[in-house]
Amino acid sequence: MARRLVWGGLARLGLVAGVLTLAAAVLCQRTLHVPHVSSEPIAGAREVTIVTRDRVALAASFLESPAHTGRCVLALHGIGDTRAGMADFADMFLAAGYAVLLPDSRAHGESGGAIITYGLFEKLDALDWVHWLKQQGCAQVYGLGESLGGAVLIQTVALEPVFRAIVAECPYSSLESVAEYRVGRMSHLPAWAANAFAWPIIKSTEVYARAVYGISLGSVSPVNDLARTSTPVLLIHGKLDTETPPKHSELLARANPHAGGCRVQGTCKHR
Repeated sequence: MARRLVWGGLARLGLVAGVLTLAAAVLCQRTLHVPHVSSEPIAGAREVTIVTRDRVALAASFLESPAHTGRCVLALHGIGDTRAGMADFADMFLAAGYAVLLPDSRAHGESGGAIITYGLFEKLDALDWVHWLKQQGCAQVYGLGESLGGAVLIQTVALEPVFRAIVAECPYSSLESVAEYRVGRMSHLPAWAANAFAWPIIKSTEVYARAVYGISLGSVSPVNDLARTSTPVLLIHGKLDTETPPKHSELLARANPHAGGCRVQGTCKHR
């Protein structure tokens, strides 16, 4: 009887481990890869390319104002989007005398890269783009990012104070927390049960990503990064956002009250 119980327990543990491994593999692949969408041409832009420190070719469109004042904006799109998704902001900045750089994030649009890393590599890409802008005569560089792009900018300013100020629209406070929320929501369980359902799946996914891709998704934490910067940050969040709830920006604002403010209204564009 005792032996039967032991073997039964081991079998159940093996089944649970198998299910978690399968769920982690599926979730990891869906998280790190998005369907490819080609970039649309940006009228009047100069097409540019840089090669990152890990040898990935990144593409962007650069728009210069006739009244260029040496002030420039780096505009980063959200997940599954391309530089074309940020093009609507360009006219506003060009009219004010800013030059605007619209990159395709790695693994998006015309940029290379096999996977999305949610800031682990993208923050270094942003630094490379800022250095490129400096070479073009940009004395003052500002950042604007939507969703993933906003979270990347926050992680970037924790590395180096290269921006005069940044605006982050609908960013996540940490990748782990937003992933738990989205996976838990899929379960259609009450909040406390949804969190219990999602937690082992997310942790298993982090283990899988480290083993297969060598990346630590659990370390992606803009809320910790924001606490370490003195760069002015404006957080804007849609109060009806159900993909990344407004509490993420509220947590970010509380992490460093001296770095900026938080405005919660309207809706978010990201998926």
